[in-house]
Amino acid sequence: MTAGRILVTLGLMAAVGMASACGRKGDLDTPYDAAVQAQKDAQKAGQPATATPQKPVADKPFILDPLL
Repeated sequence: MTAGRILVTLGLMAAVGMASACGRKGDLDTPYDAAVQAQKDAQKAGQPATATPQKPVADKPFILDPLL
């Protein structure tokens, strides 16, 4: 291996390592949870409140769910 190839490999490994560290640890936010949080943030900031978010409908089971 040449020195250039080693440097490229190390650079790619560093980029992958940095990209894998991005993000937030924890559960994903549902659209409903995000809307509720946005409404709370708007109230704290003294901005006009947005429309009240509607709770999601209960999820119906699908025949292929056990495969997932």
